Amino acid sequence: MEDLGYLLLKNPSRTHMFELPFGNAHVFYPPSQDGRAQVAFLLDIDPVSLVRGTSDRAEGSLDQYVNDRPYAASSFLSVAMSRVFGTTMSGTSKYRQELTEVPFDLEATITSTPCRGGLSFVRELFEPLGYTVTAVHHPLDEKFPEWGESPYHTITITSHTRLQDLLTHIYVLIPVLDADKHYWVGKDEVEKLLRKGEGWLANHPKKEQIAFRYLRRDKSLARMALSRLVEEEEEDKEPEHLKEEESLEQTVRLWEQRMGAVLSALKSQNAKSVVDVGCGEGKLLPSLLNDRAFERIVGMDVSWRSLEVAARRLKLEELPPTRRKRIELIHGSLLYRDKRLAGFDAATVVEVIEHLDEPRLAAFERVLFEHAKPLTAIVTTPNSEYNVKFATLPAGQFRHKDHRFEWTRSQFQSWAARVAEQHGYAVRFAGIGENDAVVGAPTQMGVFTR
Repeated sequence: MEDLGYLLLKNPSRTHMFELPFGNAHVFYPPSQDGRAQVAFLLDIDPVSLVRGTSDRAEGSLDQYVNDRPYAASSFLSVAMSRVFGTTMSGTSKYRQELTEVPFDLEATITSTPCRGGLSFVRELFEPLGYTVTAVHHPLDEKFPEWGESPYHTITITSHTRLQDLLTHIYVLIPVLDADKHYWVGKDEVEKLLRKGEGWLANHPKKEQIAFRYLRRDKSLARMALSRLVEEEEEDKEPEHLKEEESLEQTVRLWEQRMGAVLSALKSQNAKSVVDVGCGEGKLLPSLLNDRAFERIVGMDVSWRSLEVAARRLKLEELPPTRRKRIELIHGSLLYRDKRLAGFDAATVVEVIEHLDEPRLAAFERVLFEHAKPLTAIVTTPNSEYNVKFATLPAGQFRHKDHRFEWTRSQFQSWAARVAEQHGYAVRFAGIGENDAVVGAPTQMGVFTR
């Protein structure tokens, strides 16, 4: 019970009430049974509040007053969960942060849920996420079976998982079961779906139906969400390919030289806060953490798997508190504006841009140079002219198959000069690794400053 109280930020010794635009939400802890802690979340919807201020129904229509919204779990429940348990779903605990990563044996019962798709659809949504699902189907009226079945179920899901994940899955999937929302759905809902679906939605076998129904059957918004998910799936494959490039370059120990050159450039700019965009498995991050000059360090990558490797490389769980507070790993894509990237002295983009399709570079440029706007940005990328020096690399091939392009020195400098001029930066260039008189160095680096 105490652990639940810390995770939910709701004291088990009393009841809690939250005012909402459509009613009140209540949190309380029923007496424990069989040694199991219990928490109840009751949403008391005021039917009058639902009607007040509405304009999307014909005036005086009966469904304004006679509907299932006060009695069924729907998008109203998701909104209430976000209001009451938002901190928990974000993976934050004010007093016991370590509990947020602890999986528990959890069971959640959702009463009177409309499911436009039946019990099989309930299973298709929750079972791929590791839940055991049981459900009771309610008739329209037990006294009149000839009226047929209702769409309402009482659903129970159980799993050994984090509380954050359980609440987030319910938050997203309840409106999917209902296939309706009580508010207007626009592009903001796409962002919300992708944010809440981080780490699980891209690989869900029913992701198309989830997106379509969550976004109130808006085909254009669903296509937008799914295209974003496909991009993340493609980028998630990157770590395997990185091993190919690392093997090719091992003879010149190029990764070590890159790290040294980037660190030197950061220190020359007196950077105190650094975000490593596309940090991958975190090869740069330990060097930053070991240097006390860097007071705030953030590694961002689109691949959860890479972030997990980075966390192990950094031994995050073993770091003393003073070191641990200096570094953070976040999940995100460098193709979409992210306010978490703003406010840094420097951003590093080490061997990343060549993994992007060239038409998407414009989005990357806006994210980094127009919106994040670090004081210094350090970008490295292969020098294609040097490829002739790799004996095992066939002529005309890239250093590994996930590269979308590899630029010559003049191509890179032309791109960097245009970006710098467009966004108010100056840029200087340097080679990294052995500098051949004819083909230059294996890696080229641009240091943007403003």
